[in-house]
Amino acid sequence: MHPMLNIGIRAAHAAGDNIVRYVDRIEGLEIDSKSRNDFVSEVDKQAEAIIIDHIRKAYPDHGILAEESGKHGNDTYQWIIDPLDGTTNFLHGFPQFAVSIGLLHKGVFDQAIVYDPLRQELFTASKGGGANLNNRRIRVSKQKELEGALIGTGFPYGDMDNLDNYLESFRKLCPVTAGIRRSGSAALDLAYVACGRLDGFWEYNLKKWDIAAGALLILESGGILSDIDKSDNYMSSGNIVAGNTRISTQLLDVLHS
Repeated sequence: MHPMLNIGIRAAHAAGDNIVRYVDRIEGLEIDSKSRNDFVSEVDKQAEAIIIDHIRKAYPDHGILAEESGKHGNDTYQWIIDPLDGTTNFLHGFPQFAVSIGLLHKGVFDQAIVYDPLRQELFTASKGGGANLNNRRIRVSKQKELEGALIGTGFPYGDMDNLDNYLESFRKLCPVTAGIRRSGSAALDLAYVACGRLDGFWEYNLKKWDIAAGALLILESGGILSDIDKSDNYMSSGNIVAGNTRISTQLLDVLHS
């Protein structure tokens, strides 16, 4: 196992253990609103601090981009952290949330960890080394057509500028797929594409910490990703389409139609 991946796994496990301790104590948490329908709890902050502490002890010179505390340092290695992806789910006791940690080396995806602490499912990937779920190799689905495909997405929740585009996309995709699912955790959605639980995924306005780990999982499991405009600009735009080659292509065709 790559040593940097190992550090990321330790950090994710420690953060996940801390998150789980609060699952039955949500009512007593201190919760702030960053913007409309965008919440942060003391658990998010604690989990992020735990992850950063693990990384800093092992790699004090590495850069960090974290959802709650922002950018730390500037190095050829940058850890991109979402300490609790699915905070709204967590605060409502809805069991779909994860720790997401991605590592970029000179701007290229290098290591990825998505950890679901409730199910104890650990998704990992190293550049050129494949993707795994609990140490078992995973691959994207073999689904060839949108008909019969299960597609993941994320509804707009804060910035509603893309609401009309989203509703039109939803209207076009509903009749031609087996179903559309919205879990509330983009990191897990991307991990589910990587292991074939979802055949494809699309969403607007994601952040880098939503994408970084899941993107490498998909690439290393044989899938592809693009911006909705068919470019490779998804990390900057936050607009993403993912799946195996055939499903991604068909999703893009529908979204452009």
